[in-house]
Amino acid sequence: MVRKMKYIRFNQQMRWFGPLDPVSLSDIAQAGCHGAVTALHELPIGAVWSREAIQERKSLIHTFGLKWTVVESLPVHEDIKMRCGEFQQYIANYLESLRNLANSGIEVVTYNFMPVFDWVRTDIAYLLPNQSEALLYDQEKYELADLFLLERPGARAEKEKVQLERLQEQFDLIPEEEKQALFSCVFQALPGSSTALRKDQVLAAIAQYEHIDAEGLRDNLVAFLEAIVPVAEEMGIQLAIHPDDPPFPVFGLPRIMSTEADVRQIMSRVPSPVNGLCFCTGSFGAHPQNDLVKMLRKWGSRIHFFHLRNTKRDGPNRFWEASLLEGDVDMYKIVKGAIELMHQEQRSIPMRPDHGHKMLDDLGKDVYPGYGAIGRLKSLAELRGLEFAISRTR
Repeated sequence: MVRKMKYIRFNQQMRWFGPLDPVSLSDIAQAGCHGAVTALHELPIGAVWSREAIQERKSLIHTFGLKWTVVESLPVHEDIKMRCGEFQQYIANYLESLRNLANSGIEVVTYNFMPVFDWVRTDIAYLLPNQSEALLYDQEKYELADLFLLERPGARAEKEKVQLERLQEQFDLIPEEEKQALFSCVFQALPGSSTALRKDQVLAAIAQYEHIDAEGLRDNLVAFLEAIVPVAEEMGIQLAIHPDDPPFPVFGLPRIMSTEADVRQIMSRVPSPVNGLCFCTGSFGAHPQNDLVKMLRKWGSRIHFFHLRNTKRDGPNRFWEASLLEGDVDMYKIVKGAIELMHQEQRSIPMRPDHGHKMLDDLGKDVYPGYGAIGRLKSLAELRGLEFAISRTR
């Protein structure tokens, strides 16, 4: 008698922004998730995460029958990215936080190395034909914000005279309230916050990177990893870097995690297995050069966390968050490749649906852009169905 192989499935997660998140732990538990992906969002960037604070948050999550094994994110202080100021102290703090997280049962720590901005969008309520709302990045709208709202030094020099004149004419036609809305959208603060940064704050933060190019930022990332990887190895923590979002330069700032070539450099320069990826199909998928199926096959052993979302490109550096099964990313091949990877390596990889549409009852609620309950629940249901169907054909 032939025994059927036991299927290894995704470790299904949902992101939660803490006690003030309008999407509750009860909502996440009712969605059937195994755990909540979260962070101590209330702490300032660079502060030590104490074991007491971690355990308190973990106990709250456990109250709802959920686990907390994935942190997103343990943010990296700008001093570390620039390797200046108090970067050594902030690295020491990061190491202490890693130890405290490991001792509390955390297995994966997600982070990014994007200067100043965690992500940039030009519309957080892009109206789709079915009247649901999606996140949108439009290069032309970004340029209007950069040139005429932020008035970044050097931005005009990057454009031809004809381009500047055309953009100026377009900007002059925009009503004042729309200009203000564009600024608030583009210069939104960290995930979990609805507060827009001030113009002077943004300009000051960008100015600090004036003498740091992509090579310099990459060297700083490697130096950071060389400092923390030995502790991650010792404590059994997997490090998962999130790709750039969007995967191309903004505001004159360098980008170093946008393409497969970027991944290859970081993975080869710090070859430890704990130095891995948060494989975000939306961020990588928004760059036309990336073949996500090939990337999954090549770097599968270094993937510690999946963000599964889809994007649709309809112009140079313009994309919106598409329905999970309808964008440019072949989600069937991605999920199939992930299932094959998990069986080959005999491990369940954490996964969460990302950037759902704002739809149905969520349209009248104040939720963080991309993180309403219903849109993500729709994506989770589609992923479960896809995973189940693929598993049955193995």
